[in-house]
Amino acid sequence: MLVLLAVFLIGSLLFPLLVHWLGARAFLIGALVPAAAFIDALLRTPAVLGQRSVPFEDVEWIPQLGLHLSMRMDVLGWVLTLIVTGVGALVLLYCRWYFYDDAAEVGQFAGVLLGFAGAMYGLVLTDDLIMLVMFWEVTSILSYLLIGHYRHRAASRRAALQALLVTTLGGLVLFVGAILLVVDAGTASIRGLLQLAPTGPVVDAAVVMLLIGAVSKSAVFPFHFWLPGAMAAPTPVSAYLHAAAMVKAGIYLIARFAPIFALSAPWRPIVIGLGVLTLLLGGIQALRETDLKRILAFGTVSQLGFFSVVIGYGTPGAALAGLALVIAHALFKSALFLIVGVIDRQLSTRDLTELSGVGRQAPVMATAAFIAAGSMMGIAPTIGYVAKESTLTALLEDAQHGSMWGWVALIGVTAGAVLTAAYGCRFLWGAFWRKKDLHGARMPETEWPDPPVGFLASPIVLAGLSIAAGIGAPAVDVVLQGYAQTLDPGPEEIGHLALWHGLEPALLLSLAAIAAGIGVFVLSIRSGWHRWPRMLRHTAADVYYVVMRGVDRLSVLTTSLTQRGSLPLYVGTIFVVLLAAEATALIGARPAQLELSAWHTPTQLVVAPIMAIAGVVAVRARKRYTGVVLVSVTGLGMVVLFATSGAPDLALTQILVETVTMVTFALVLRRLPSRLGEHNASVGRLPRAVLAVGVGVTMALVAILATQARIFDPISVDFPQLAYEFGHGRNVVNVALVDLRGWDTMGELSVLVLAATGVASLVFVTHRADLLSATRDLPPTERRRTARRPLVETAEGLRFQTPENRGAPRAWLVSGTQLKAEDRSILLEVIVRVLFHTIIVVSIFLLFAGHNGPGGGFAGGLVAGMALVMRYIAGGRWELGAAAPTDAGRLLGFGLVLSVGAALLPVLFGMTALQSTLWEGTLPLVGHVEFVSSTVFDIGVYLVVIGLALDVLRSLGAEVDRQTVEMRKRGVRV
Repeated sequence: MLVLLAVFLIGSLLFPLLVHWLGARAFLIGALVPAAAFIDALLRTPAVLGQRSVPFEDVEWIPQLGLHLSMRMDVLGWVLTLIVTGVGALVLLYCRWYFYDDAAEVGQFAGVLLGFAGAMYGLVLTDDLIMLVMFWEVTSILSYLLIGHYRHRAASRRAALQALLVTTLGGLVLFVGAILLVVDAGTASIRGLLQLAPTGPVVDAAVVMLLIGAVSKSAVFPFHFWLPGAMAAPTPVSAYLHAAAMVKAGIYLIARFAPIFALSAPWRPIVIGLGVLTLLLGGIQALRETDLKRILAFGTVSQLGFFSVVIGYGTPGAALAGLALVIAHALFKSALFLIVGVIDRQLSTRDLTELSGVGRQAPVMATAAFIAAGSMMGIAPTIGYVAKESTLTALLEDAQHGSMWGWVALIGVTAGAVLTAAYGCRFLWGAFWRKKDLHGARMPETEWPDPPVGFLASPIVLAGLSIAAGIGAPAVDVVLQGYAQTLDPGPEEIGHLALWHGLEPALLLSLAAIAAGIGVFVLSIRSGWHRWPRMLRHTAADVYYVVMRGVDRLSVLTTSLTQRGSLPLYVGTIFVVLLAAEATALIGARPAQLELSAWHTPTQLVVAPIMAIAGVVAVRARKRYTGVVLVSVTGLGMVVLFATSGAPDLALTQILVETVTMVTFALVLRRLPSRLGEHNASVGRLPRAVLAVGVGVTMALVAILATQARIFDPISVDFPQLAYEFGHGRNVVNVALVDLRGWDTMGELSVLVLAATGVASLVFVTHRADLLSATRDLPPTERRRTARRPLVETAEGLRFQTPENRGAPRAWLVSGTQLKAEDRSILLEVIVRVLFHTIIVVSIFLLFAGHNGPGGGFAGGLVAGMALVMRYIAGGRWELGAAAPTDAGRLLGFGLVLSVGAALLPVLFGMTALQSTLWEGTLPLVGHVEFVSSTVFDIGVYLVVIGLALDVLRSLGAEVDRQTVEMRKRGVRV
């Protein structure tokens, strides 16, 4: 099971590539992944049914938190697995024809859909409650991407955001409830929780939170409004997420914990009360819709309320019927959604007022739709009929034993069955019947182009399974009894699923509900009820939009009060809070015996005063560039202190950071006034000086007390030995960065990527693509031919080499054709031409030498970044494009992926994350060679740093240059 989960993950990453290569045919290959999981679940049937031990796999993930990647396939998990994987495989097959003409745009969609199937697979099988919450949130995020697939449509974006906000809010509440439950019970194992059956006020609070998460995910009132809006998604998403998978997650959670919490105080009022209300609201609204897909959407809302009542009722008979209902719904609702997708793709409409006589022209599709709708309405011999009759029997028996909730549930379910029959008839009539217009004249038949046979295969299979499961009800009963027996039987006996139980009250109720439903449908059509104004002035969706507008206005108000546009105010506020917090801690600290030294090395006596003087003079500077240079003096002073204190790595990194920072400041200062206070003069110098002195003194005292308060030996004492034994390197600093403290470095890499993205987002207006190279816009063949042609100096200036000017001297830089003569510096061009490749070689040397000597990925990346700075300074933005003809985002992304992959790869081999391995051997002409796996992590760091430097140069340098040139062309003074 864990292997299949990994296959889903890897498959979702590779699927977009398959779609790019094969087009829509790739869906046939993608369907093999859920199909394999479906077959695996079928092969485990004997074990699931108790003939052998229940399948269980467990891998310890984070021991400190007690998190396990554990998966257990009992009867409930087995049923949901078959639904998730079986329907998922059929939906992917269906996508082969649904996206036949726009496959180029669905690569990401395909990967996300397969990833969602994997997340649902993990959700229904995991035995760890915290992991269940994680899978839960993954499905919310992936569903957001799927619902918003048509990102150019405002309706899709709104629906996706609405679904994400609602389900994520419920997921957060679920997470808190899960934590409370785990802490109270002392275990995160779902199996352990079911065995312990904890009780108490804390558990009751946790149960309420679990149910809030469940009803938000399964679109139960008051969260029912997001599901109809999600119909903006492609039809395969509706058929899978909103019929068979995502909305079933909440029902699964209710079913999972019903055996131990169904009789708790908060359970039935929430599950049955909200379920009945949802059942009725969804059914009534389905009768008012004219869009076939929205009829099914509100019908799904109604059915989810139905499931909430039945499967959460808490008796074995209701649990048996409820699980059968879940199976039936997955089959008939998926089939109906897919049929609507066929109609929509063939006719480009889902409006029932525009359809007439389709059933006669598409008898096979109509037959499948009638079977599926019959199962939804509870007509024999479908599985829907079997489940509905068992439901009515179970609720009726409990009501007859005096249960008030039994009567509430029975009346609600019966009324819901009437509405289900009514909107089921409305769907069939709207999609396939011949109709009359508003004046009573017969509408012309809609011309029906026959779809490909494969397009109808999935809904036909699902409809056929609805009949097969109904006829095979005794076999289904044998399978589902294992779950029903986990609940307390109470005074009733566990019922059985069958096509015929005799003339029982449940059968009469079922037939009466169908007859009444047909009558309601006829009455609604004749009265034109769908055109009536709505009965309630406001709906839950209106409340949602009011709340969101309130949040927006509150955020604007908060921002206007706190974000005043004054950088000194922001920095001052941060320093005041820091000073108050640290001063409070210092005052409350215990007195300590201080052992202070005036200096450690004579160099400090020279360097420290220079740094202090530079800092004071920087404060007094009137020009921005002067201030930047003086601030850099303090940084260079730190370089000297590091170098003389036995820290060459820190000294090397510090001087590189200072240099890159200086270049960045220089790039930014080009667009700012040269003098400080030219537009906004500095005010309040005395308070600023007092604050600055206070922060400096406070931090000095913190440093002194912190170093004197140490009781135990620091772990850094053991770093040299750990670096050599575990990291296989002698450079303690570098080994700590990529091995011993690798997770810290991982976080820093993420910060670098975010910083680069933020800078680029502020500068680039429409794109971040590399449009800087002089040959970027040329055809590929011409670009390659141009790249092989050197530049030469001619009387007319720089030109590409031709037979006529072959004897002319070669140019130093390739971008010379783009520069004006007055902007060129031959000295810079010569220096850059001579040193660039050498600096790149030095950066690579630092990268690979850093494990045992000064250097590493960070230092090597900064050196390579400096080489790019040289190219930009010497040749401008065109030279930068020629030096690095790739997007900085690719370097950032590939570097981060490489580092994350190197960190996680050892886990696949049974080791801990970031655990390094040493390979050594002897190569001809080279000699003894050693390679540590953490070097791959360091290469990722190297690429991220280069990407950061390139992004800064592209954003603050090249893009600003381009914008300046365009503004000057438009006559704007810059």
